Amino acid sequence: MSDEALKELAAHIEHKRSADVLKTEIAFGELCVTVTPGSILEFVEFLRDDPSCRFSTLIELTAVDWPERPARFDMVWLFLSMWRNQRIRVKAALREDEMCPSIVEAFPNANWCEREVFDMYGILFSDHPDLRRILTDYGFRGYPLRKDFPTTGYVEVRYDEVLKRVVYEPVKLVQEYRQFDFLSPWEGAHYILPGDEKQG
Repeated sequence: MSDEALKELAAHIEHKRSADVLKTEIAFGELCVTVTPGSILEFVEFLRDDPSCRFSTLIELTAVDWPERPARFDMVWLFLSMWRNQRIRVKAALREDEMCPSIVEAFPNANWCEREVFDMYGILFSDHPDLRRILTDYGFRGYPLRKDFPTTGYVEVRYDEVLKRVVYEPVKLVQEYRQFDFLSPWEGAHYILPGDEKQG
């Protein structure tokens, strides 16, 4: 889609929803609209129903963690208009203690996506019909896609043959793993690899 068509779409959205739109920009051939988080449900209903938009397909929704910002998370929704052959990215910044309105009422396929964002980032969605973890185990502690979550996690899971059940244990790593020097495993090797005999 041409930048001119995207500029026209941005102007139309800014005119119709001026109270919701904080910023519009065109990047990578897509229009990106930053909105206030509290108005997201009404805004996506407008995108779906307005004859000049008709973004009837929610492709994906996700979040991005920016721990150094006061508004720590960016919620991101991606929509497609098959009638206009256009895509749009909608963003809203959220504080860690702020809830995001659910859009399940307007787009039912947002249900599991919002559950995944809750499970991975800890973002709560108000008015969600069944907000519970979807990817991690019962009793899982923490949110794995937050940038302050340890890469090793907190517990490891294994099947114990003696107890005949799954057991959870604190993560125990050897010191060599924690102080990895990032050198190539081939450096300092005292053996000849196939093909090395041809050097010389």
